[in-house]
Amino acid sequence: MANNDLLIKLYEINFNQLLTSNNINQEITVRKPIGTDRRLLIEWAQQHYPDLWLSEIETALANTPCSCFIAQQGASIVGFACYDATALGYFGPLGVVDAAKGQGVGQRLTLSCLREMHLKGYGYAIVGMPSSSDFYRKIVPIIEIPGSDPGLYRMTKALMKE
Repeated sequence: MANNDLLIKLYEINFNQLLTSNNINQEITVRKPIGTDRRLLIEWAQQHYPDLWLSEIETALANTPCSCFIAQQGASIVGFACYDATALGYFGPLGVVDAAKGQGVGQRLTLSCLREMHLKGYGYAIVGMPSSSDFYRKIVPIIEIPGSDPGLYRMTKALMKE
């Protein structure tokens, strides 16, 4: 089954309305990581996500300004999202720990990144190789890009098979 990329029209999204939605757990803070968070985020991500995502997280953290957001509940990181990590204009990766799923964390992380992309002047965002187009469809209007699997990831997929 094809895992086509998705296109999001940033100029059609009402970010203020979506980010003030009531279905978001208010005990969870979404923010940009600061310098002291970087190592903690990488170590946390190593425990929860594939190694391939670590390179993208490191790229997002190295961008100026940082193109990553984290979700924190108390003293624990519960999720992250990046953009401009795979390639310019790409959103992802996005990860939320199982215990925080269903609390609006993924939605808030996604919208925080997409809003920042829009504010930087992007008209569109691409979600490369999404694990679930249904997740994005619940948040924002999406357009599936026909024939885009494996797209930009063709070399990575070839290396993973070796």
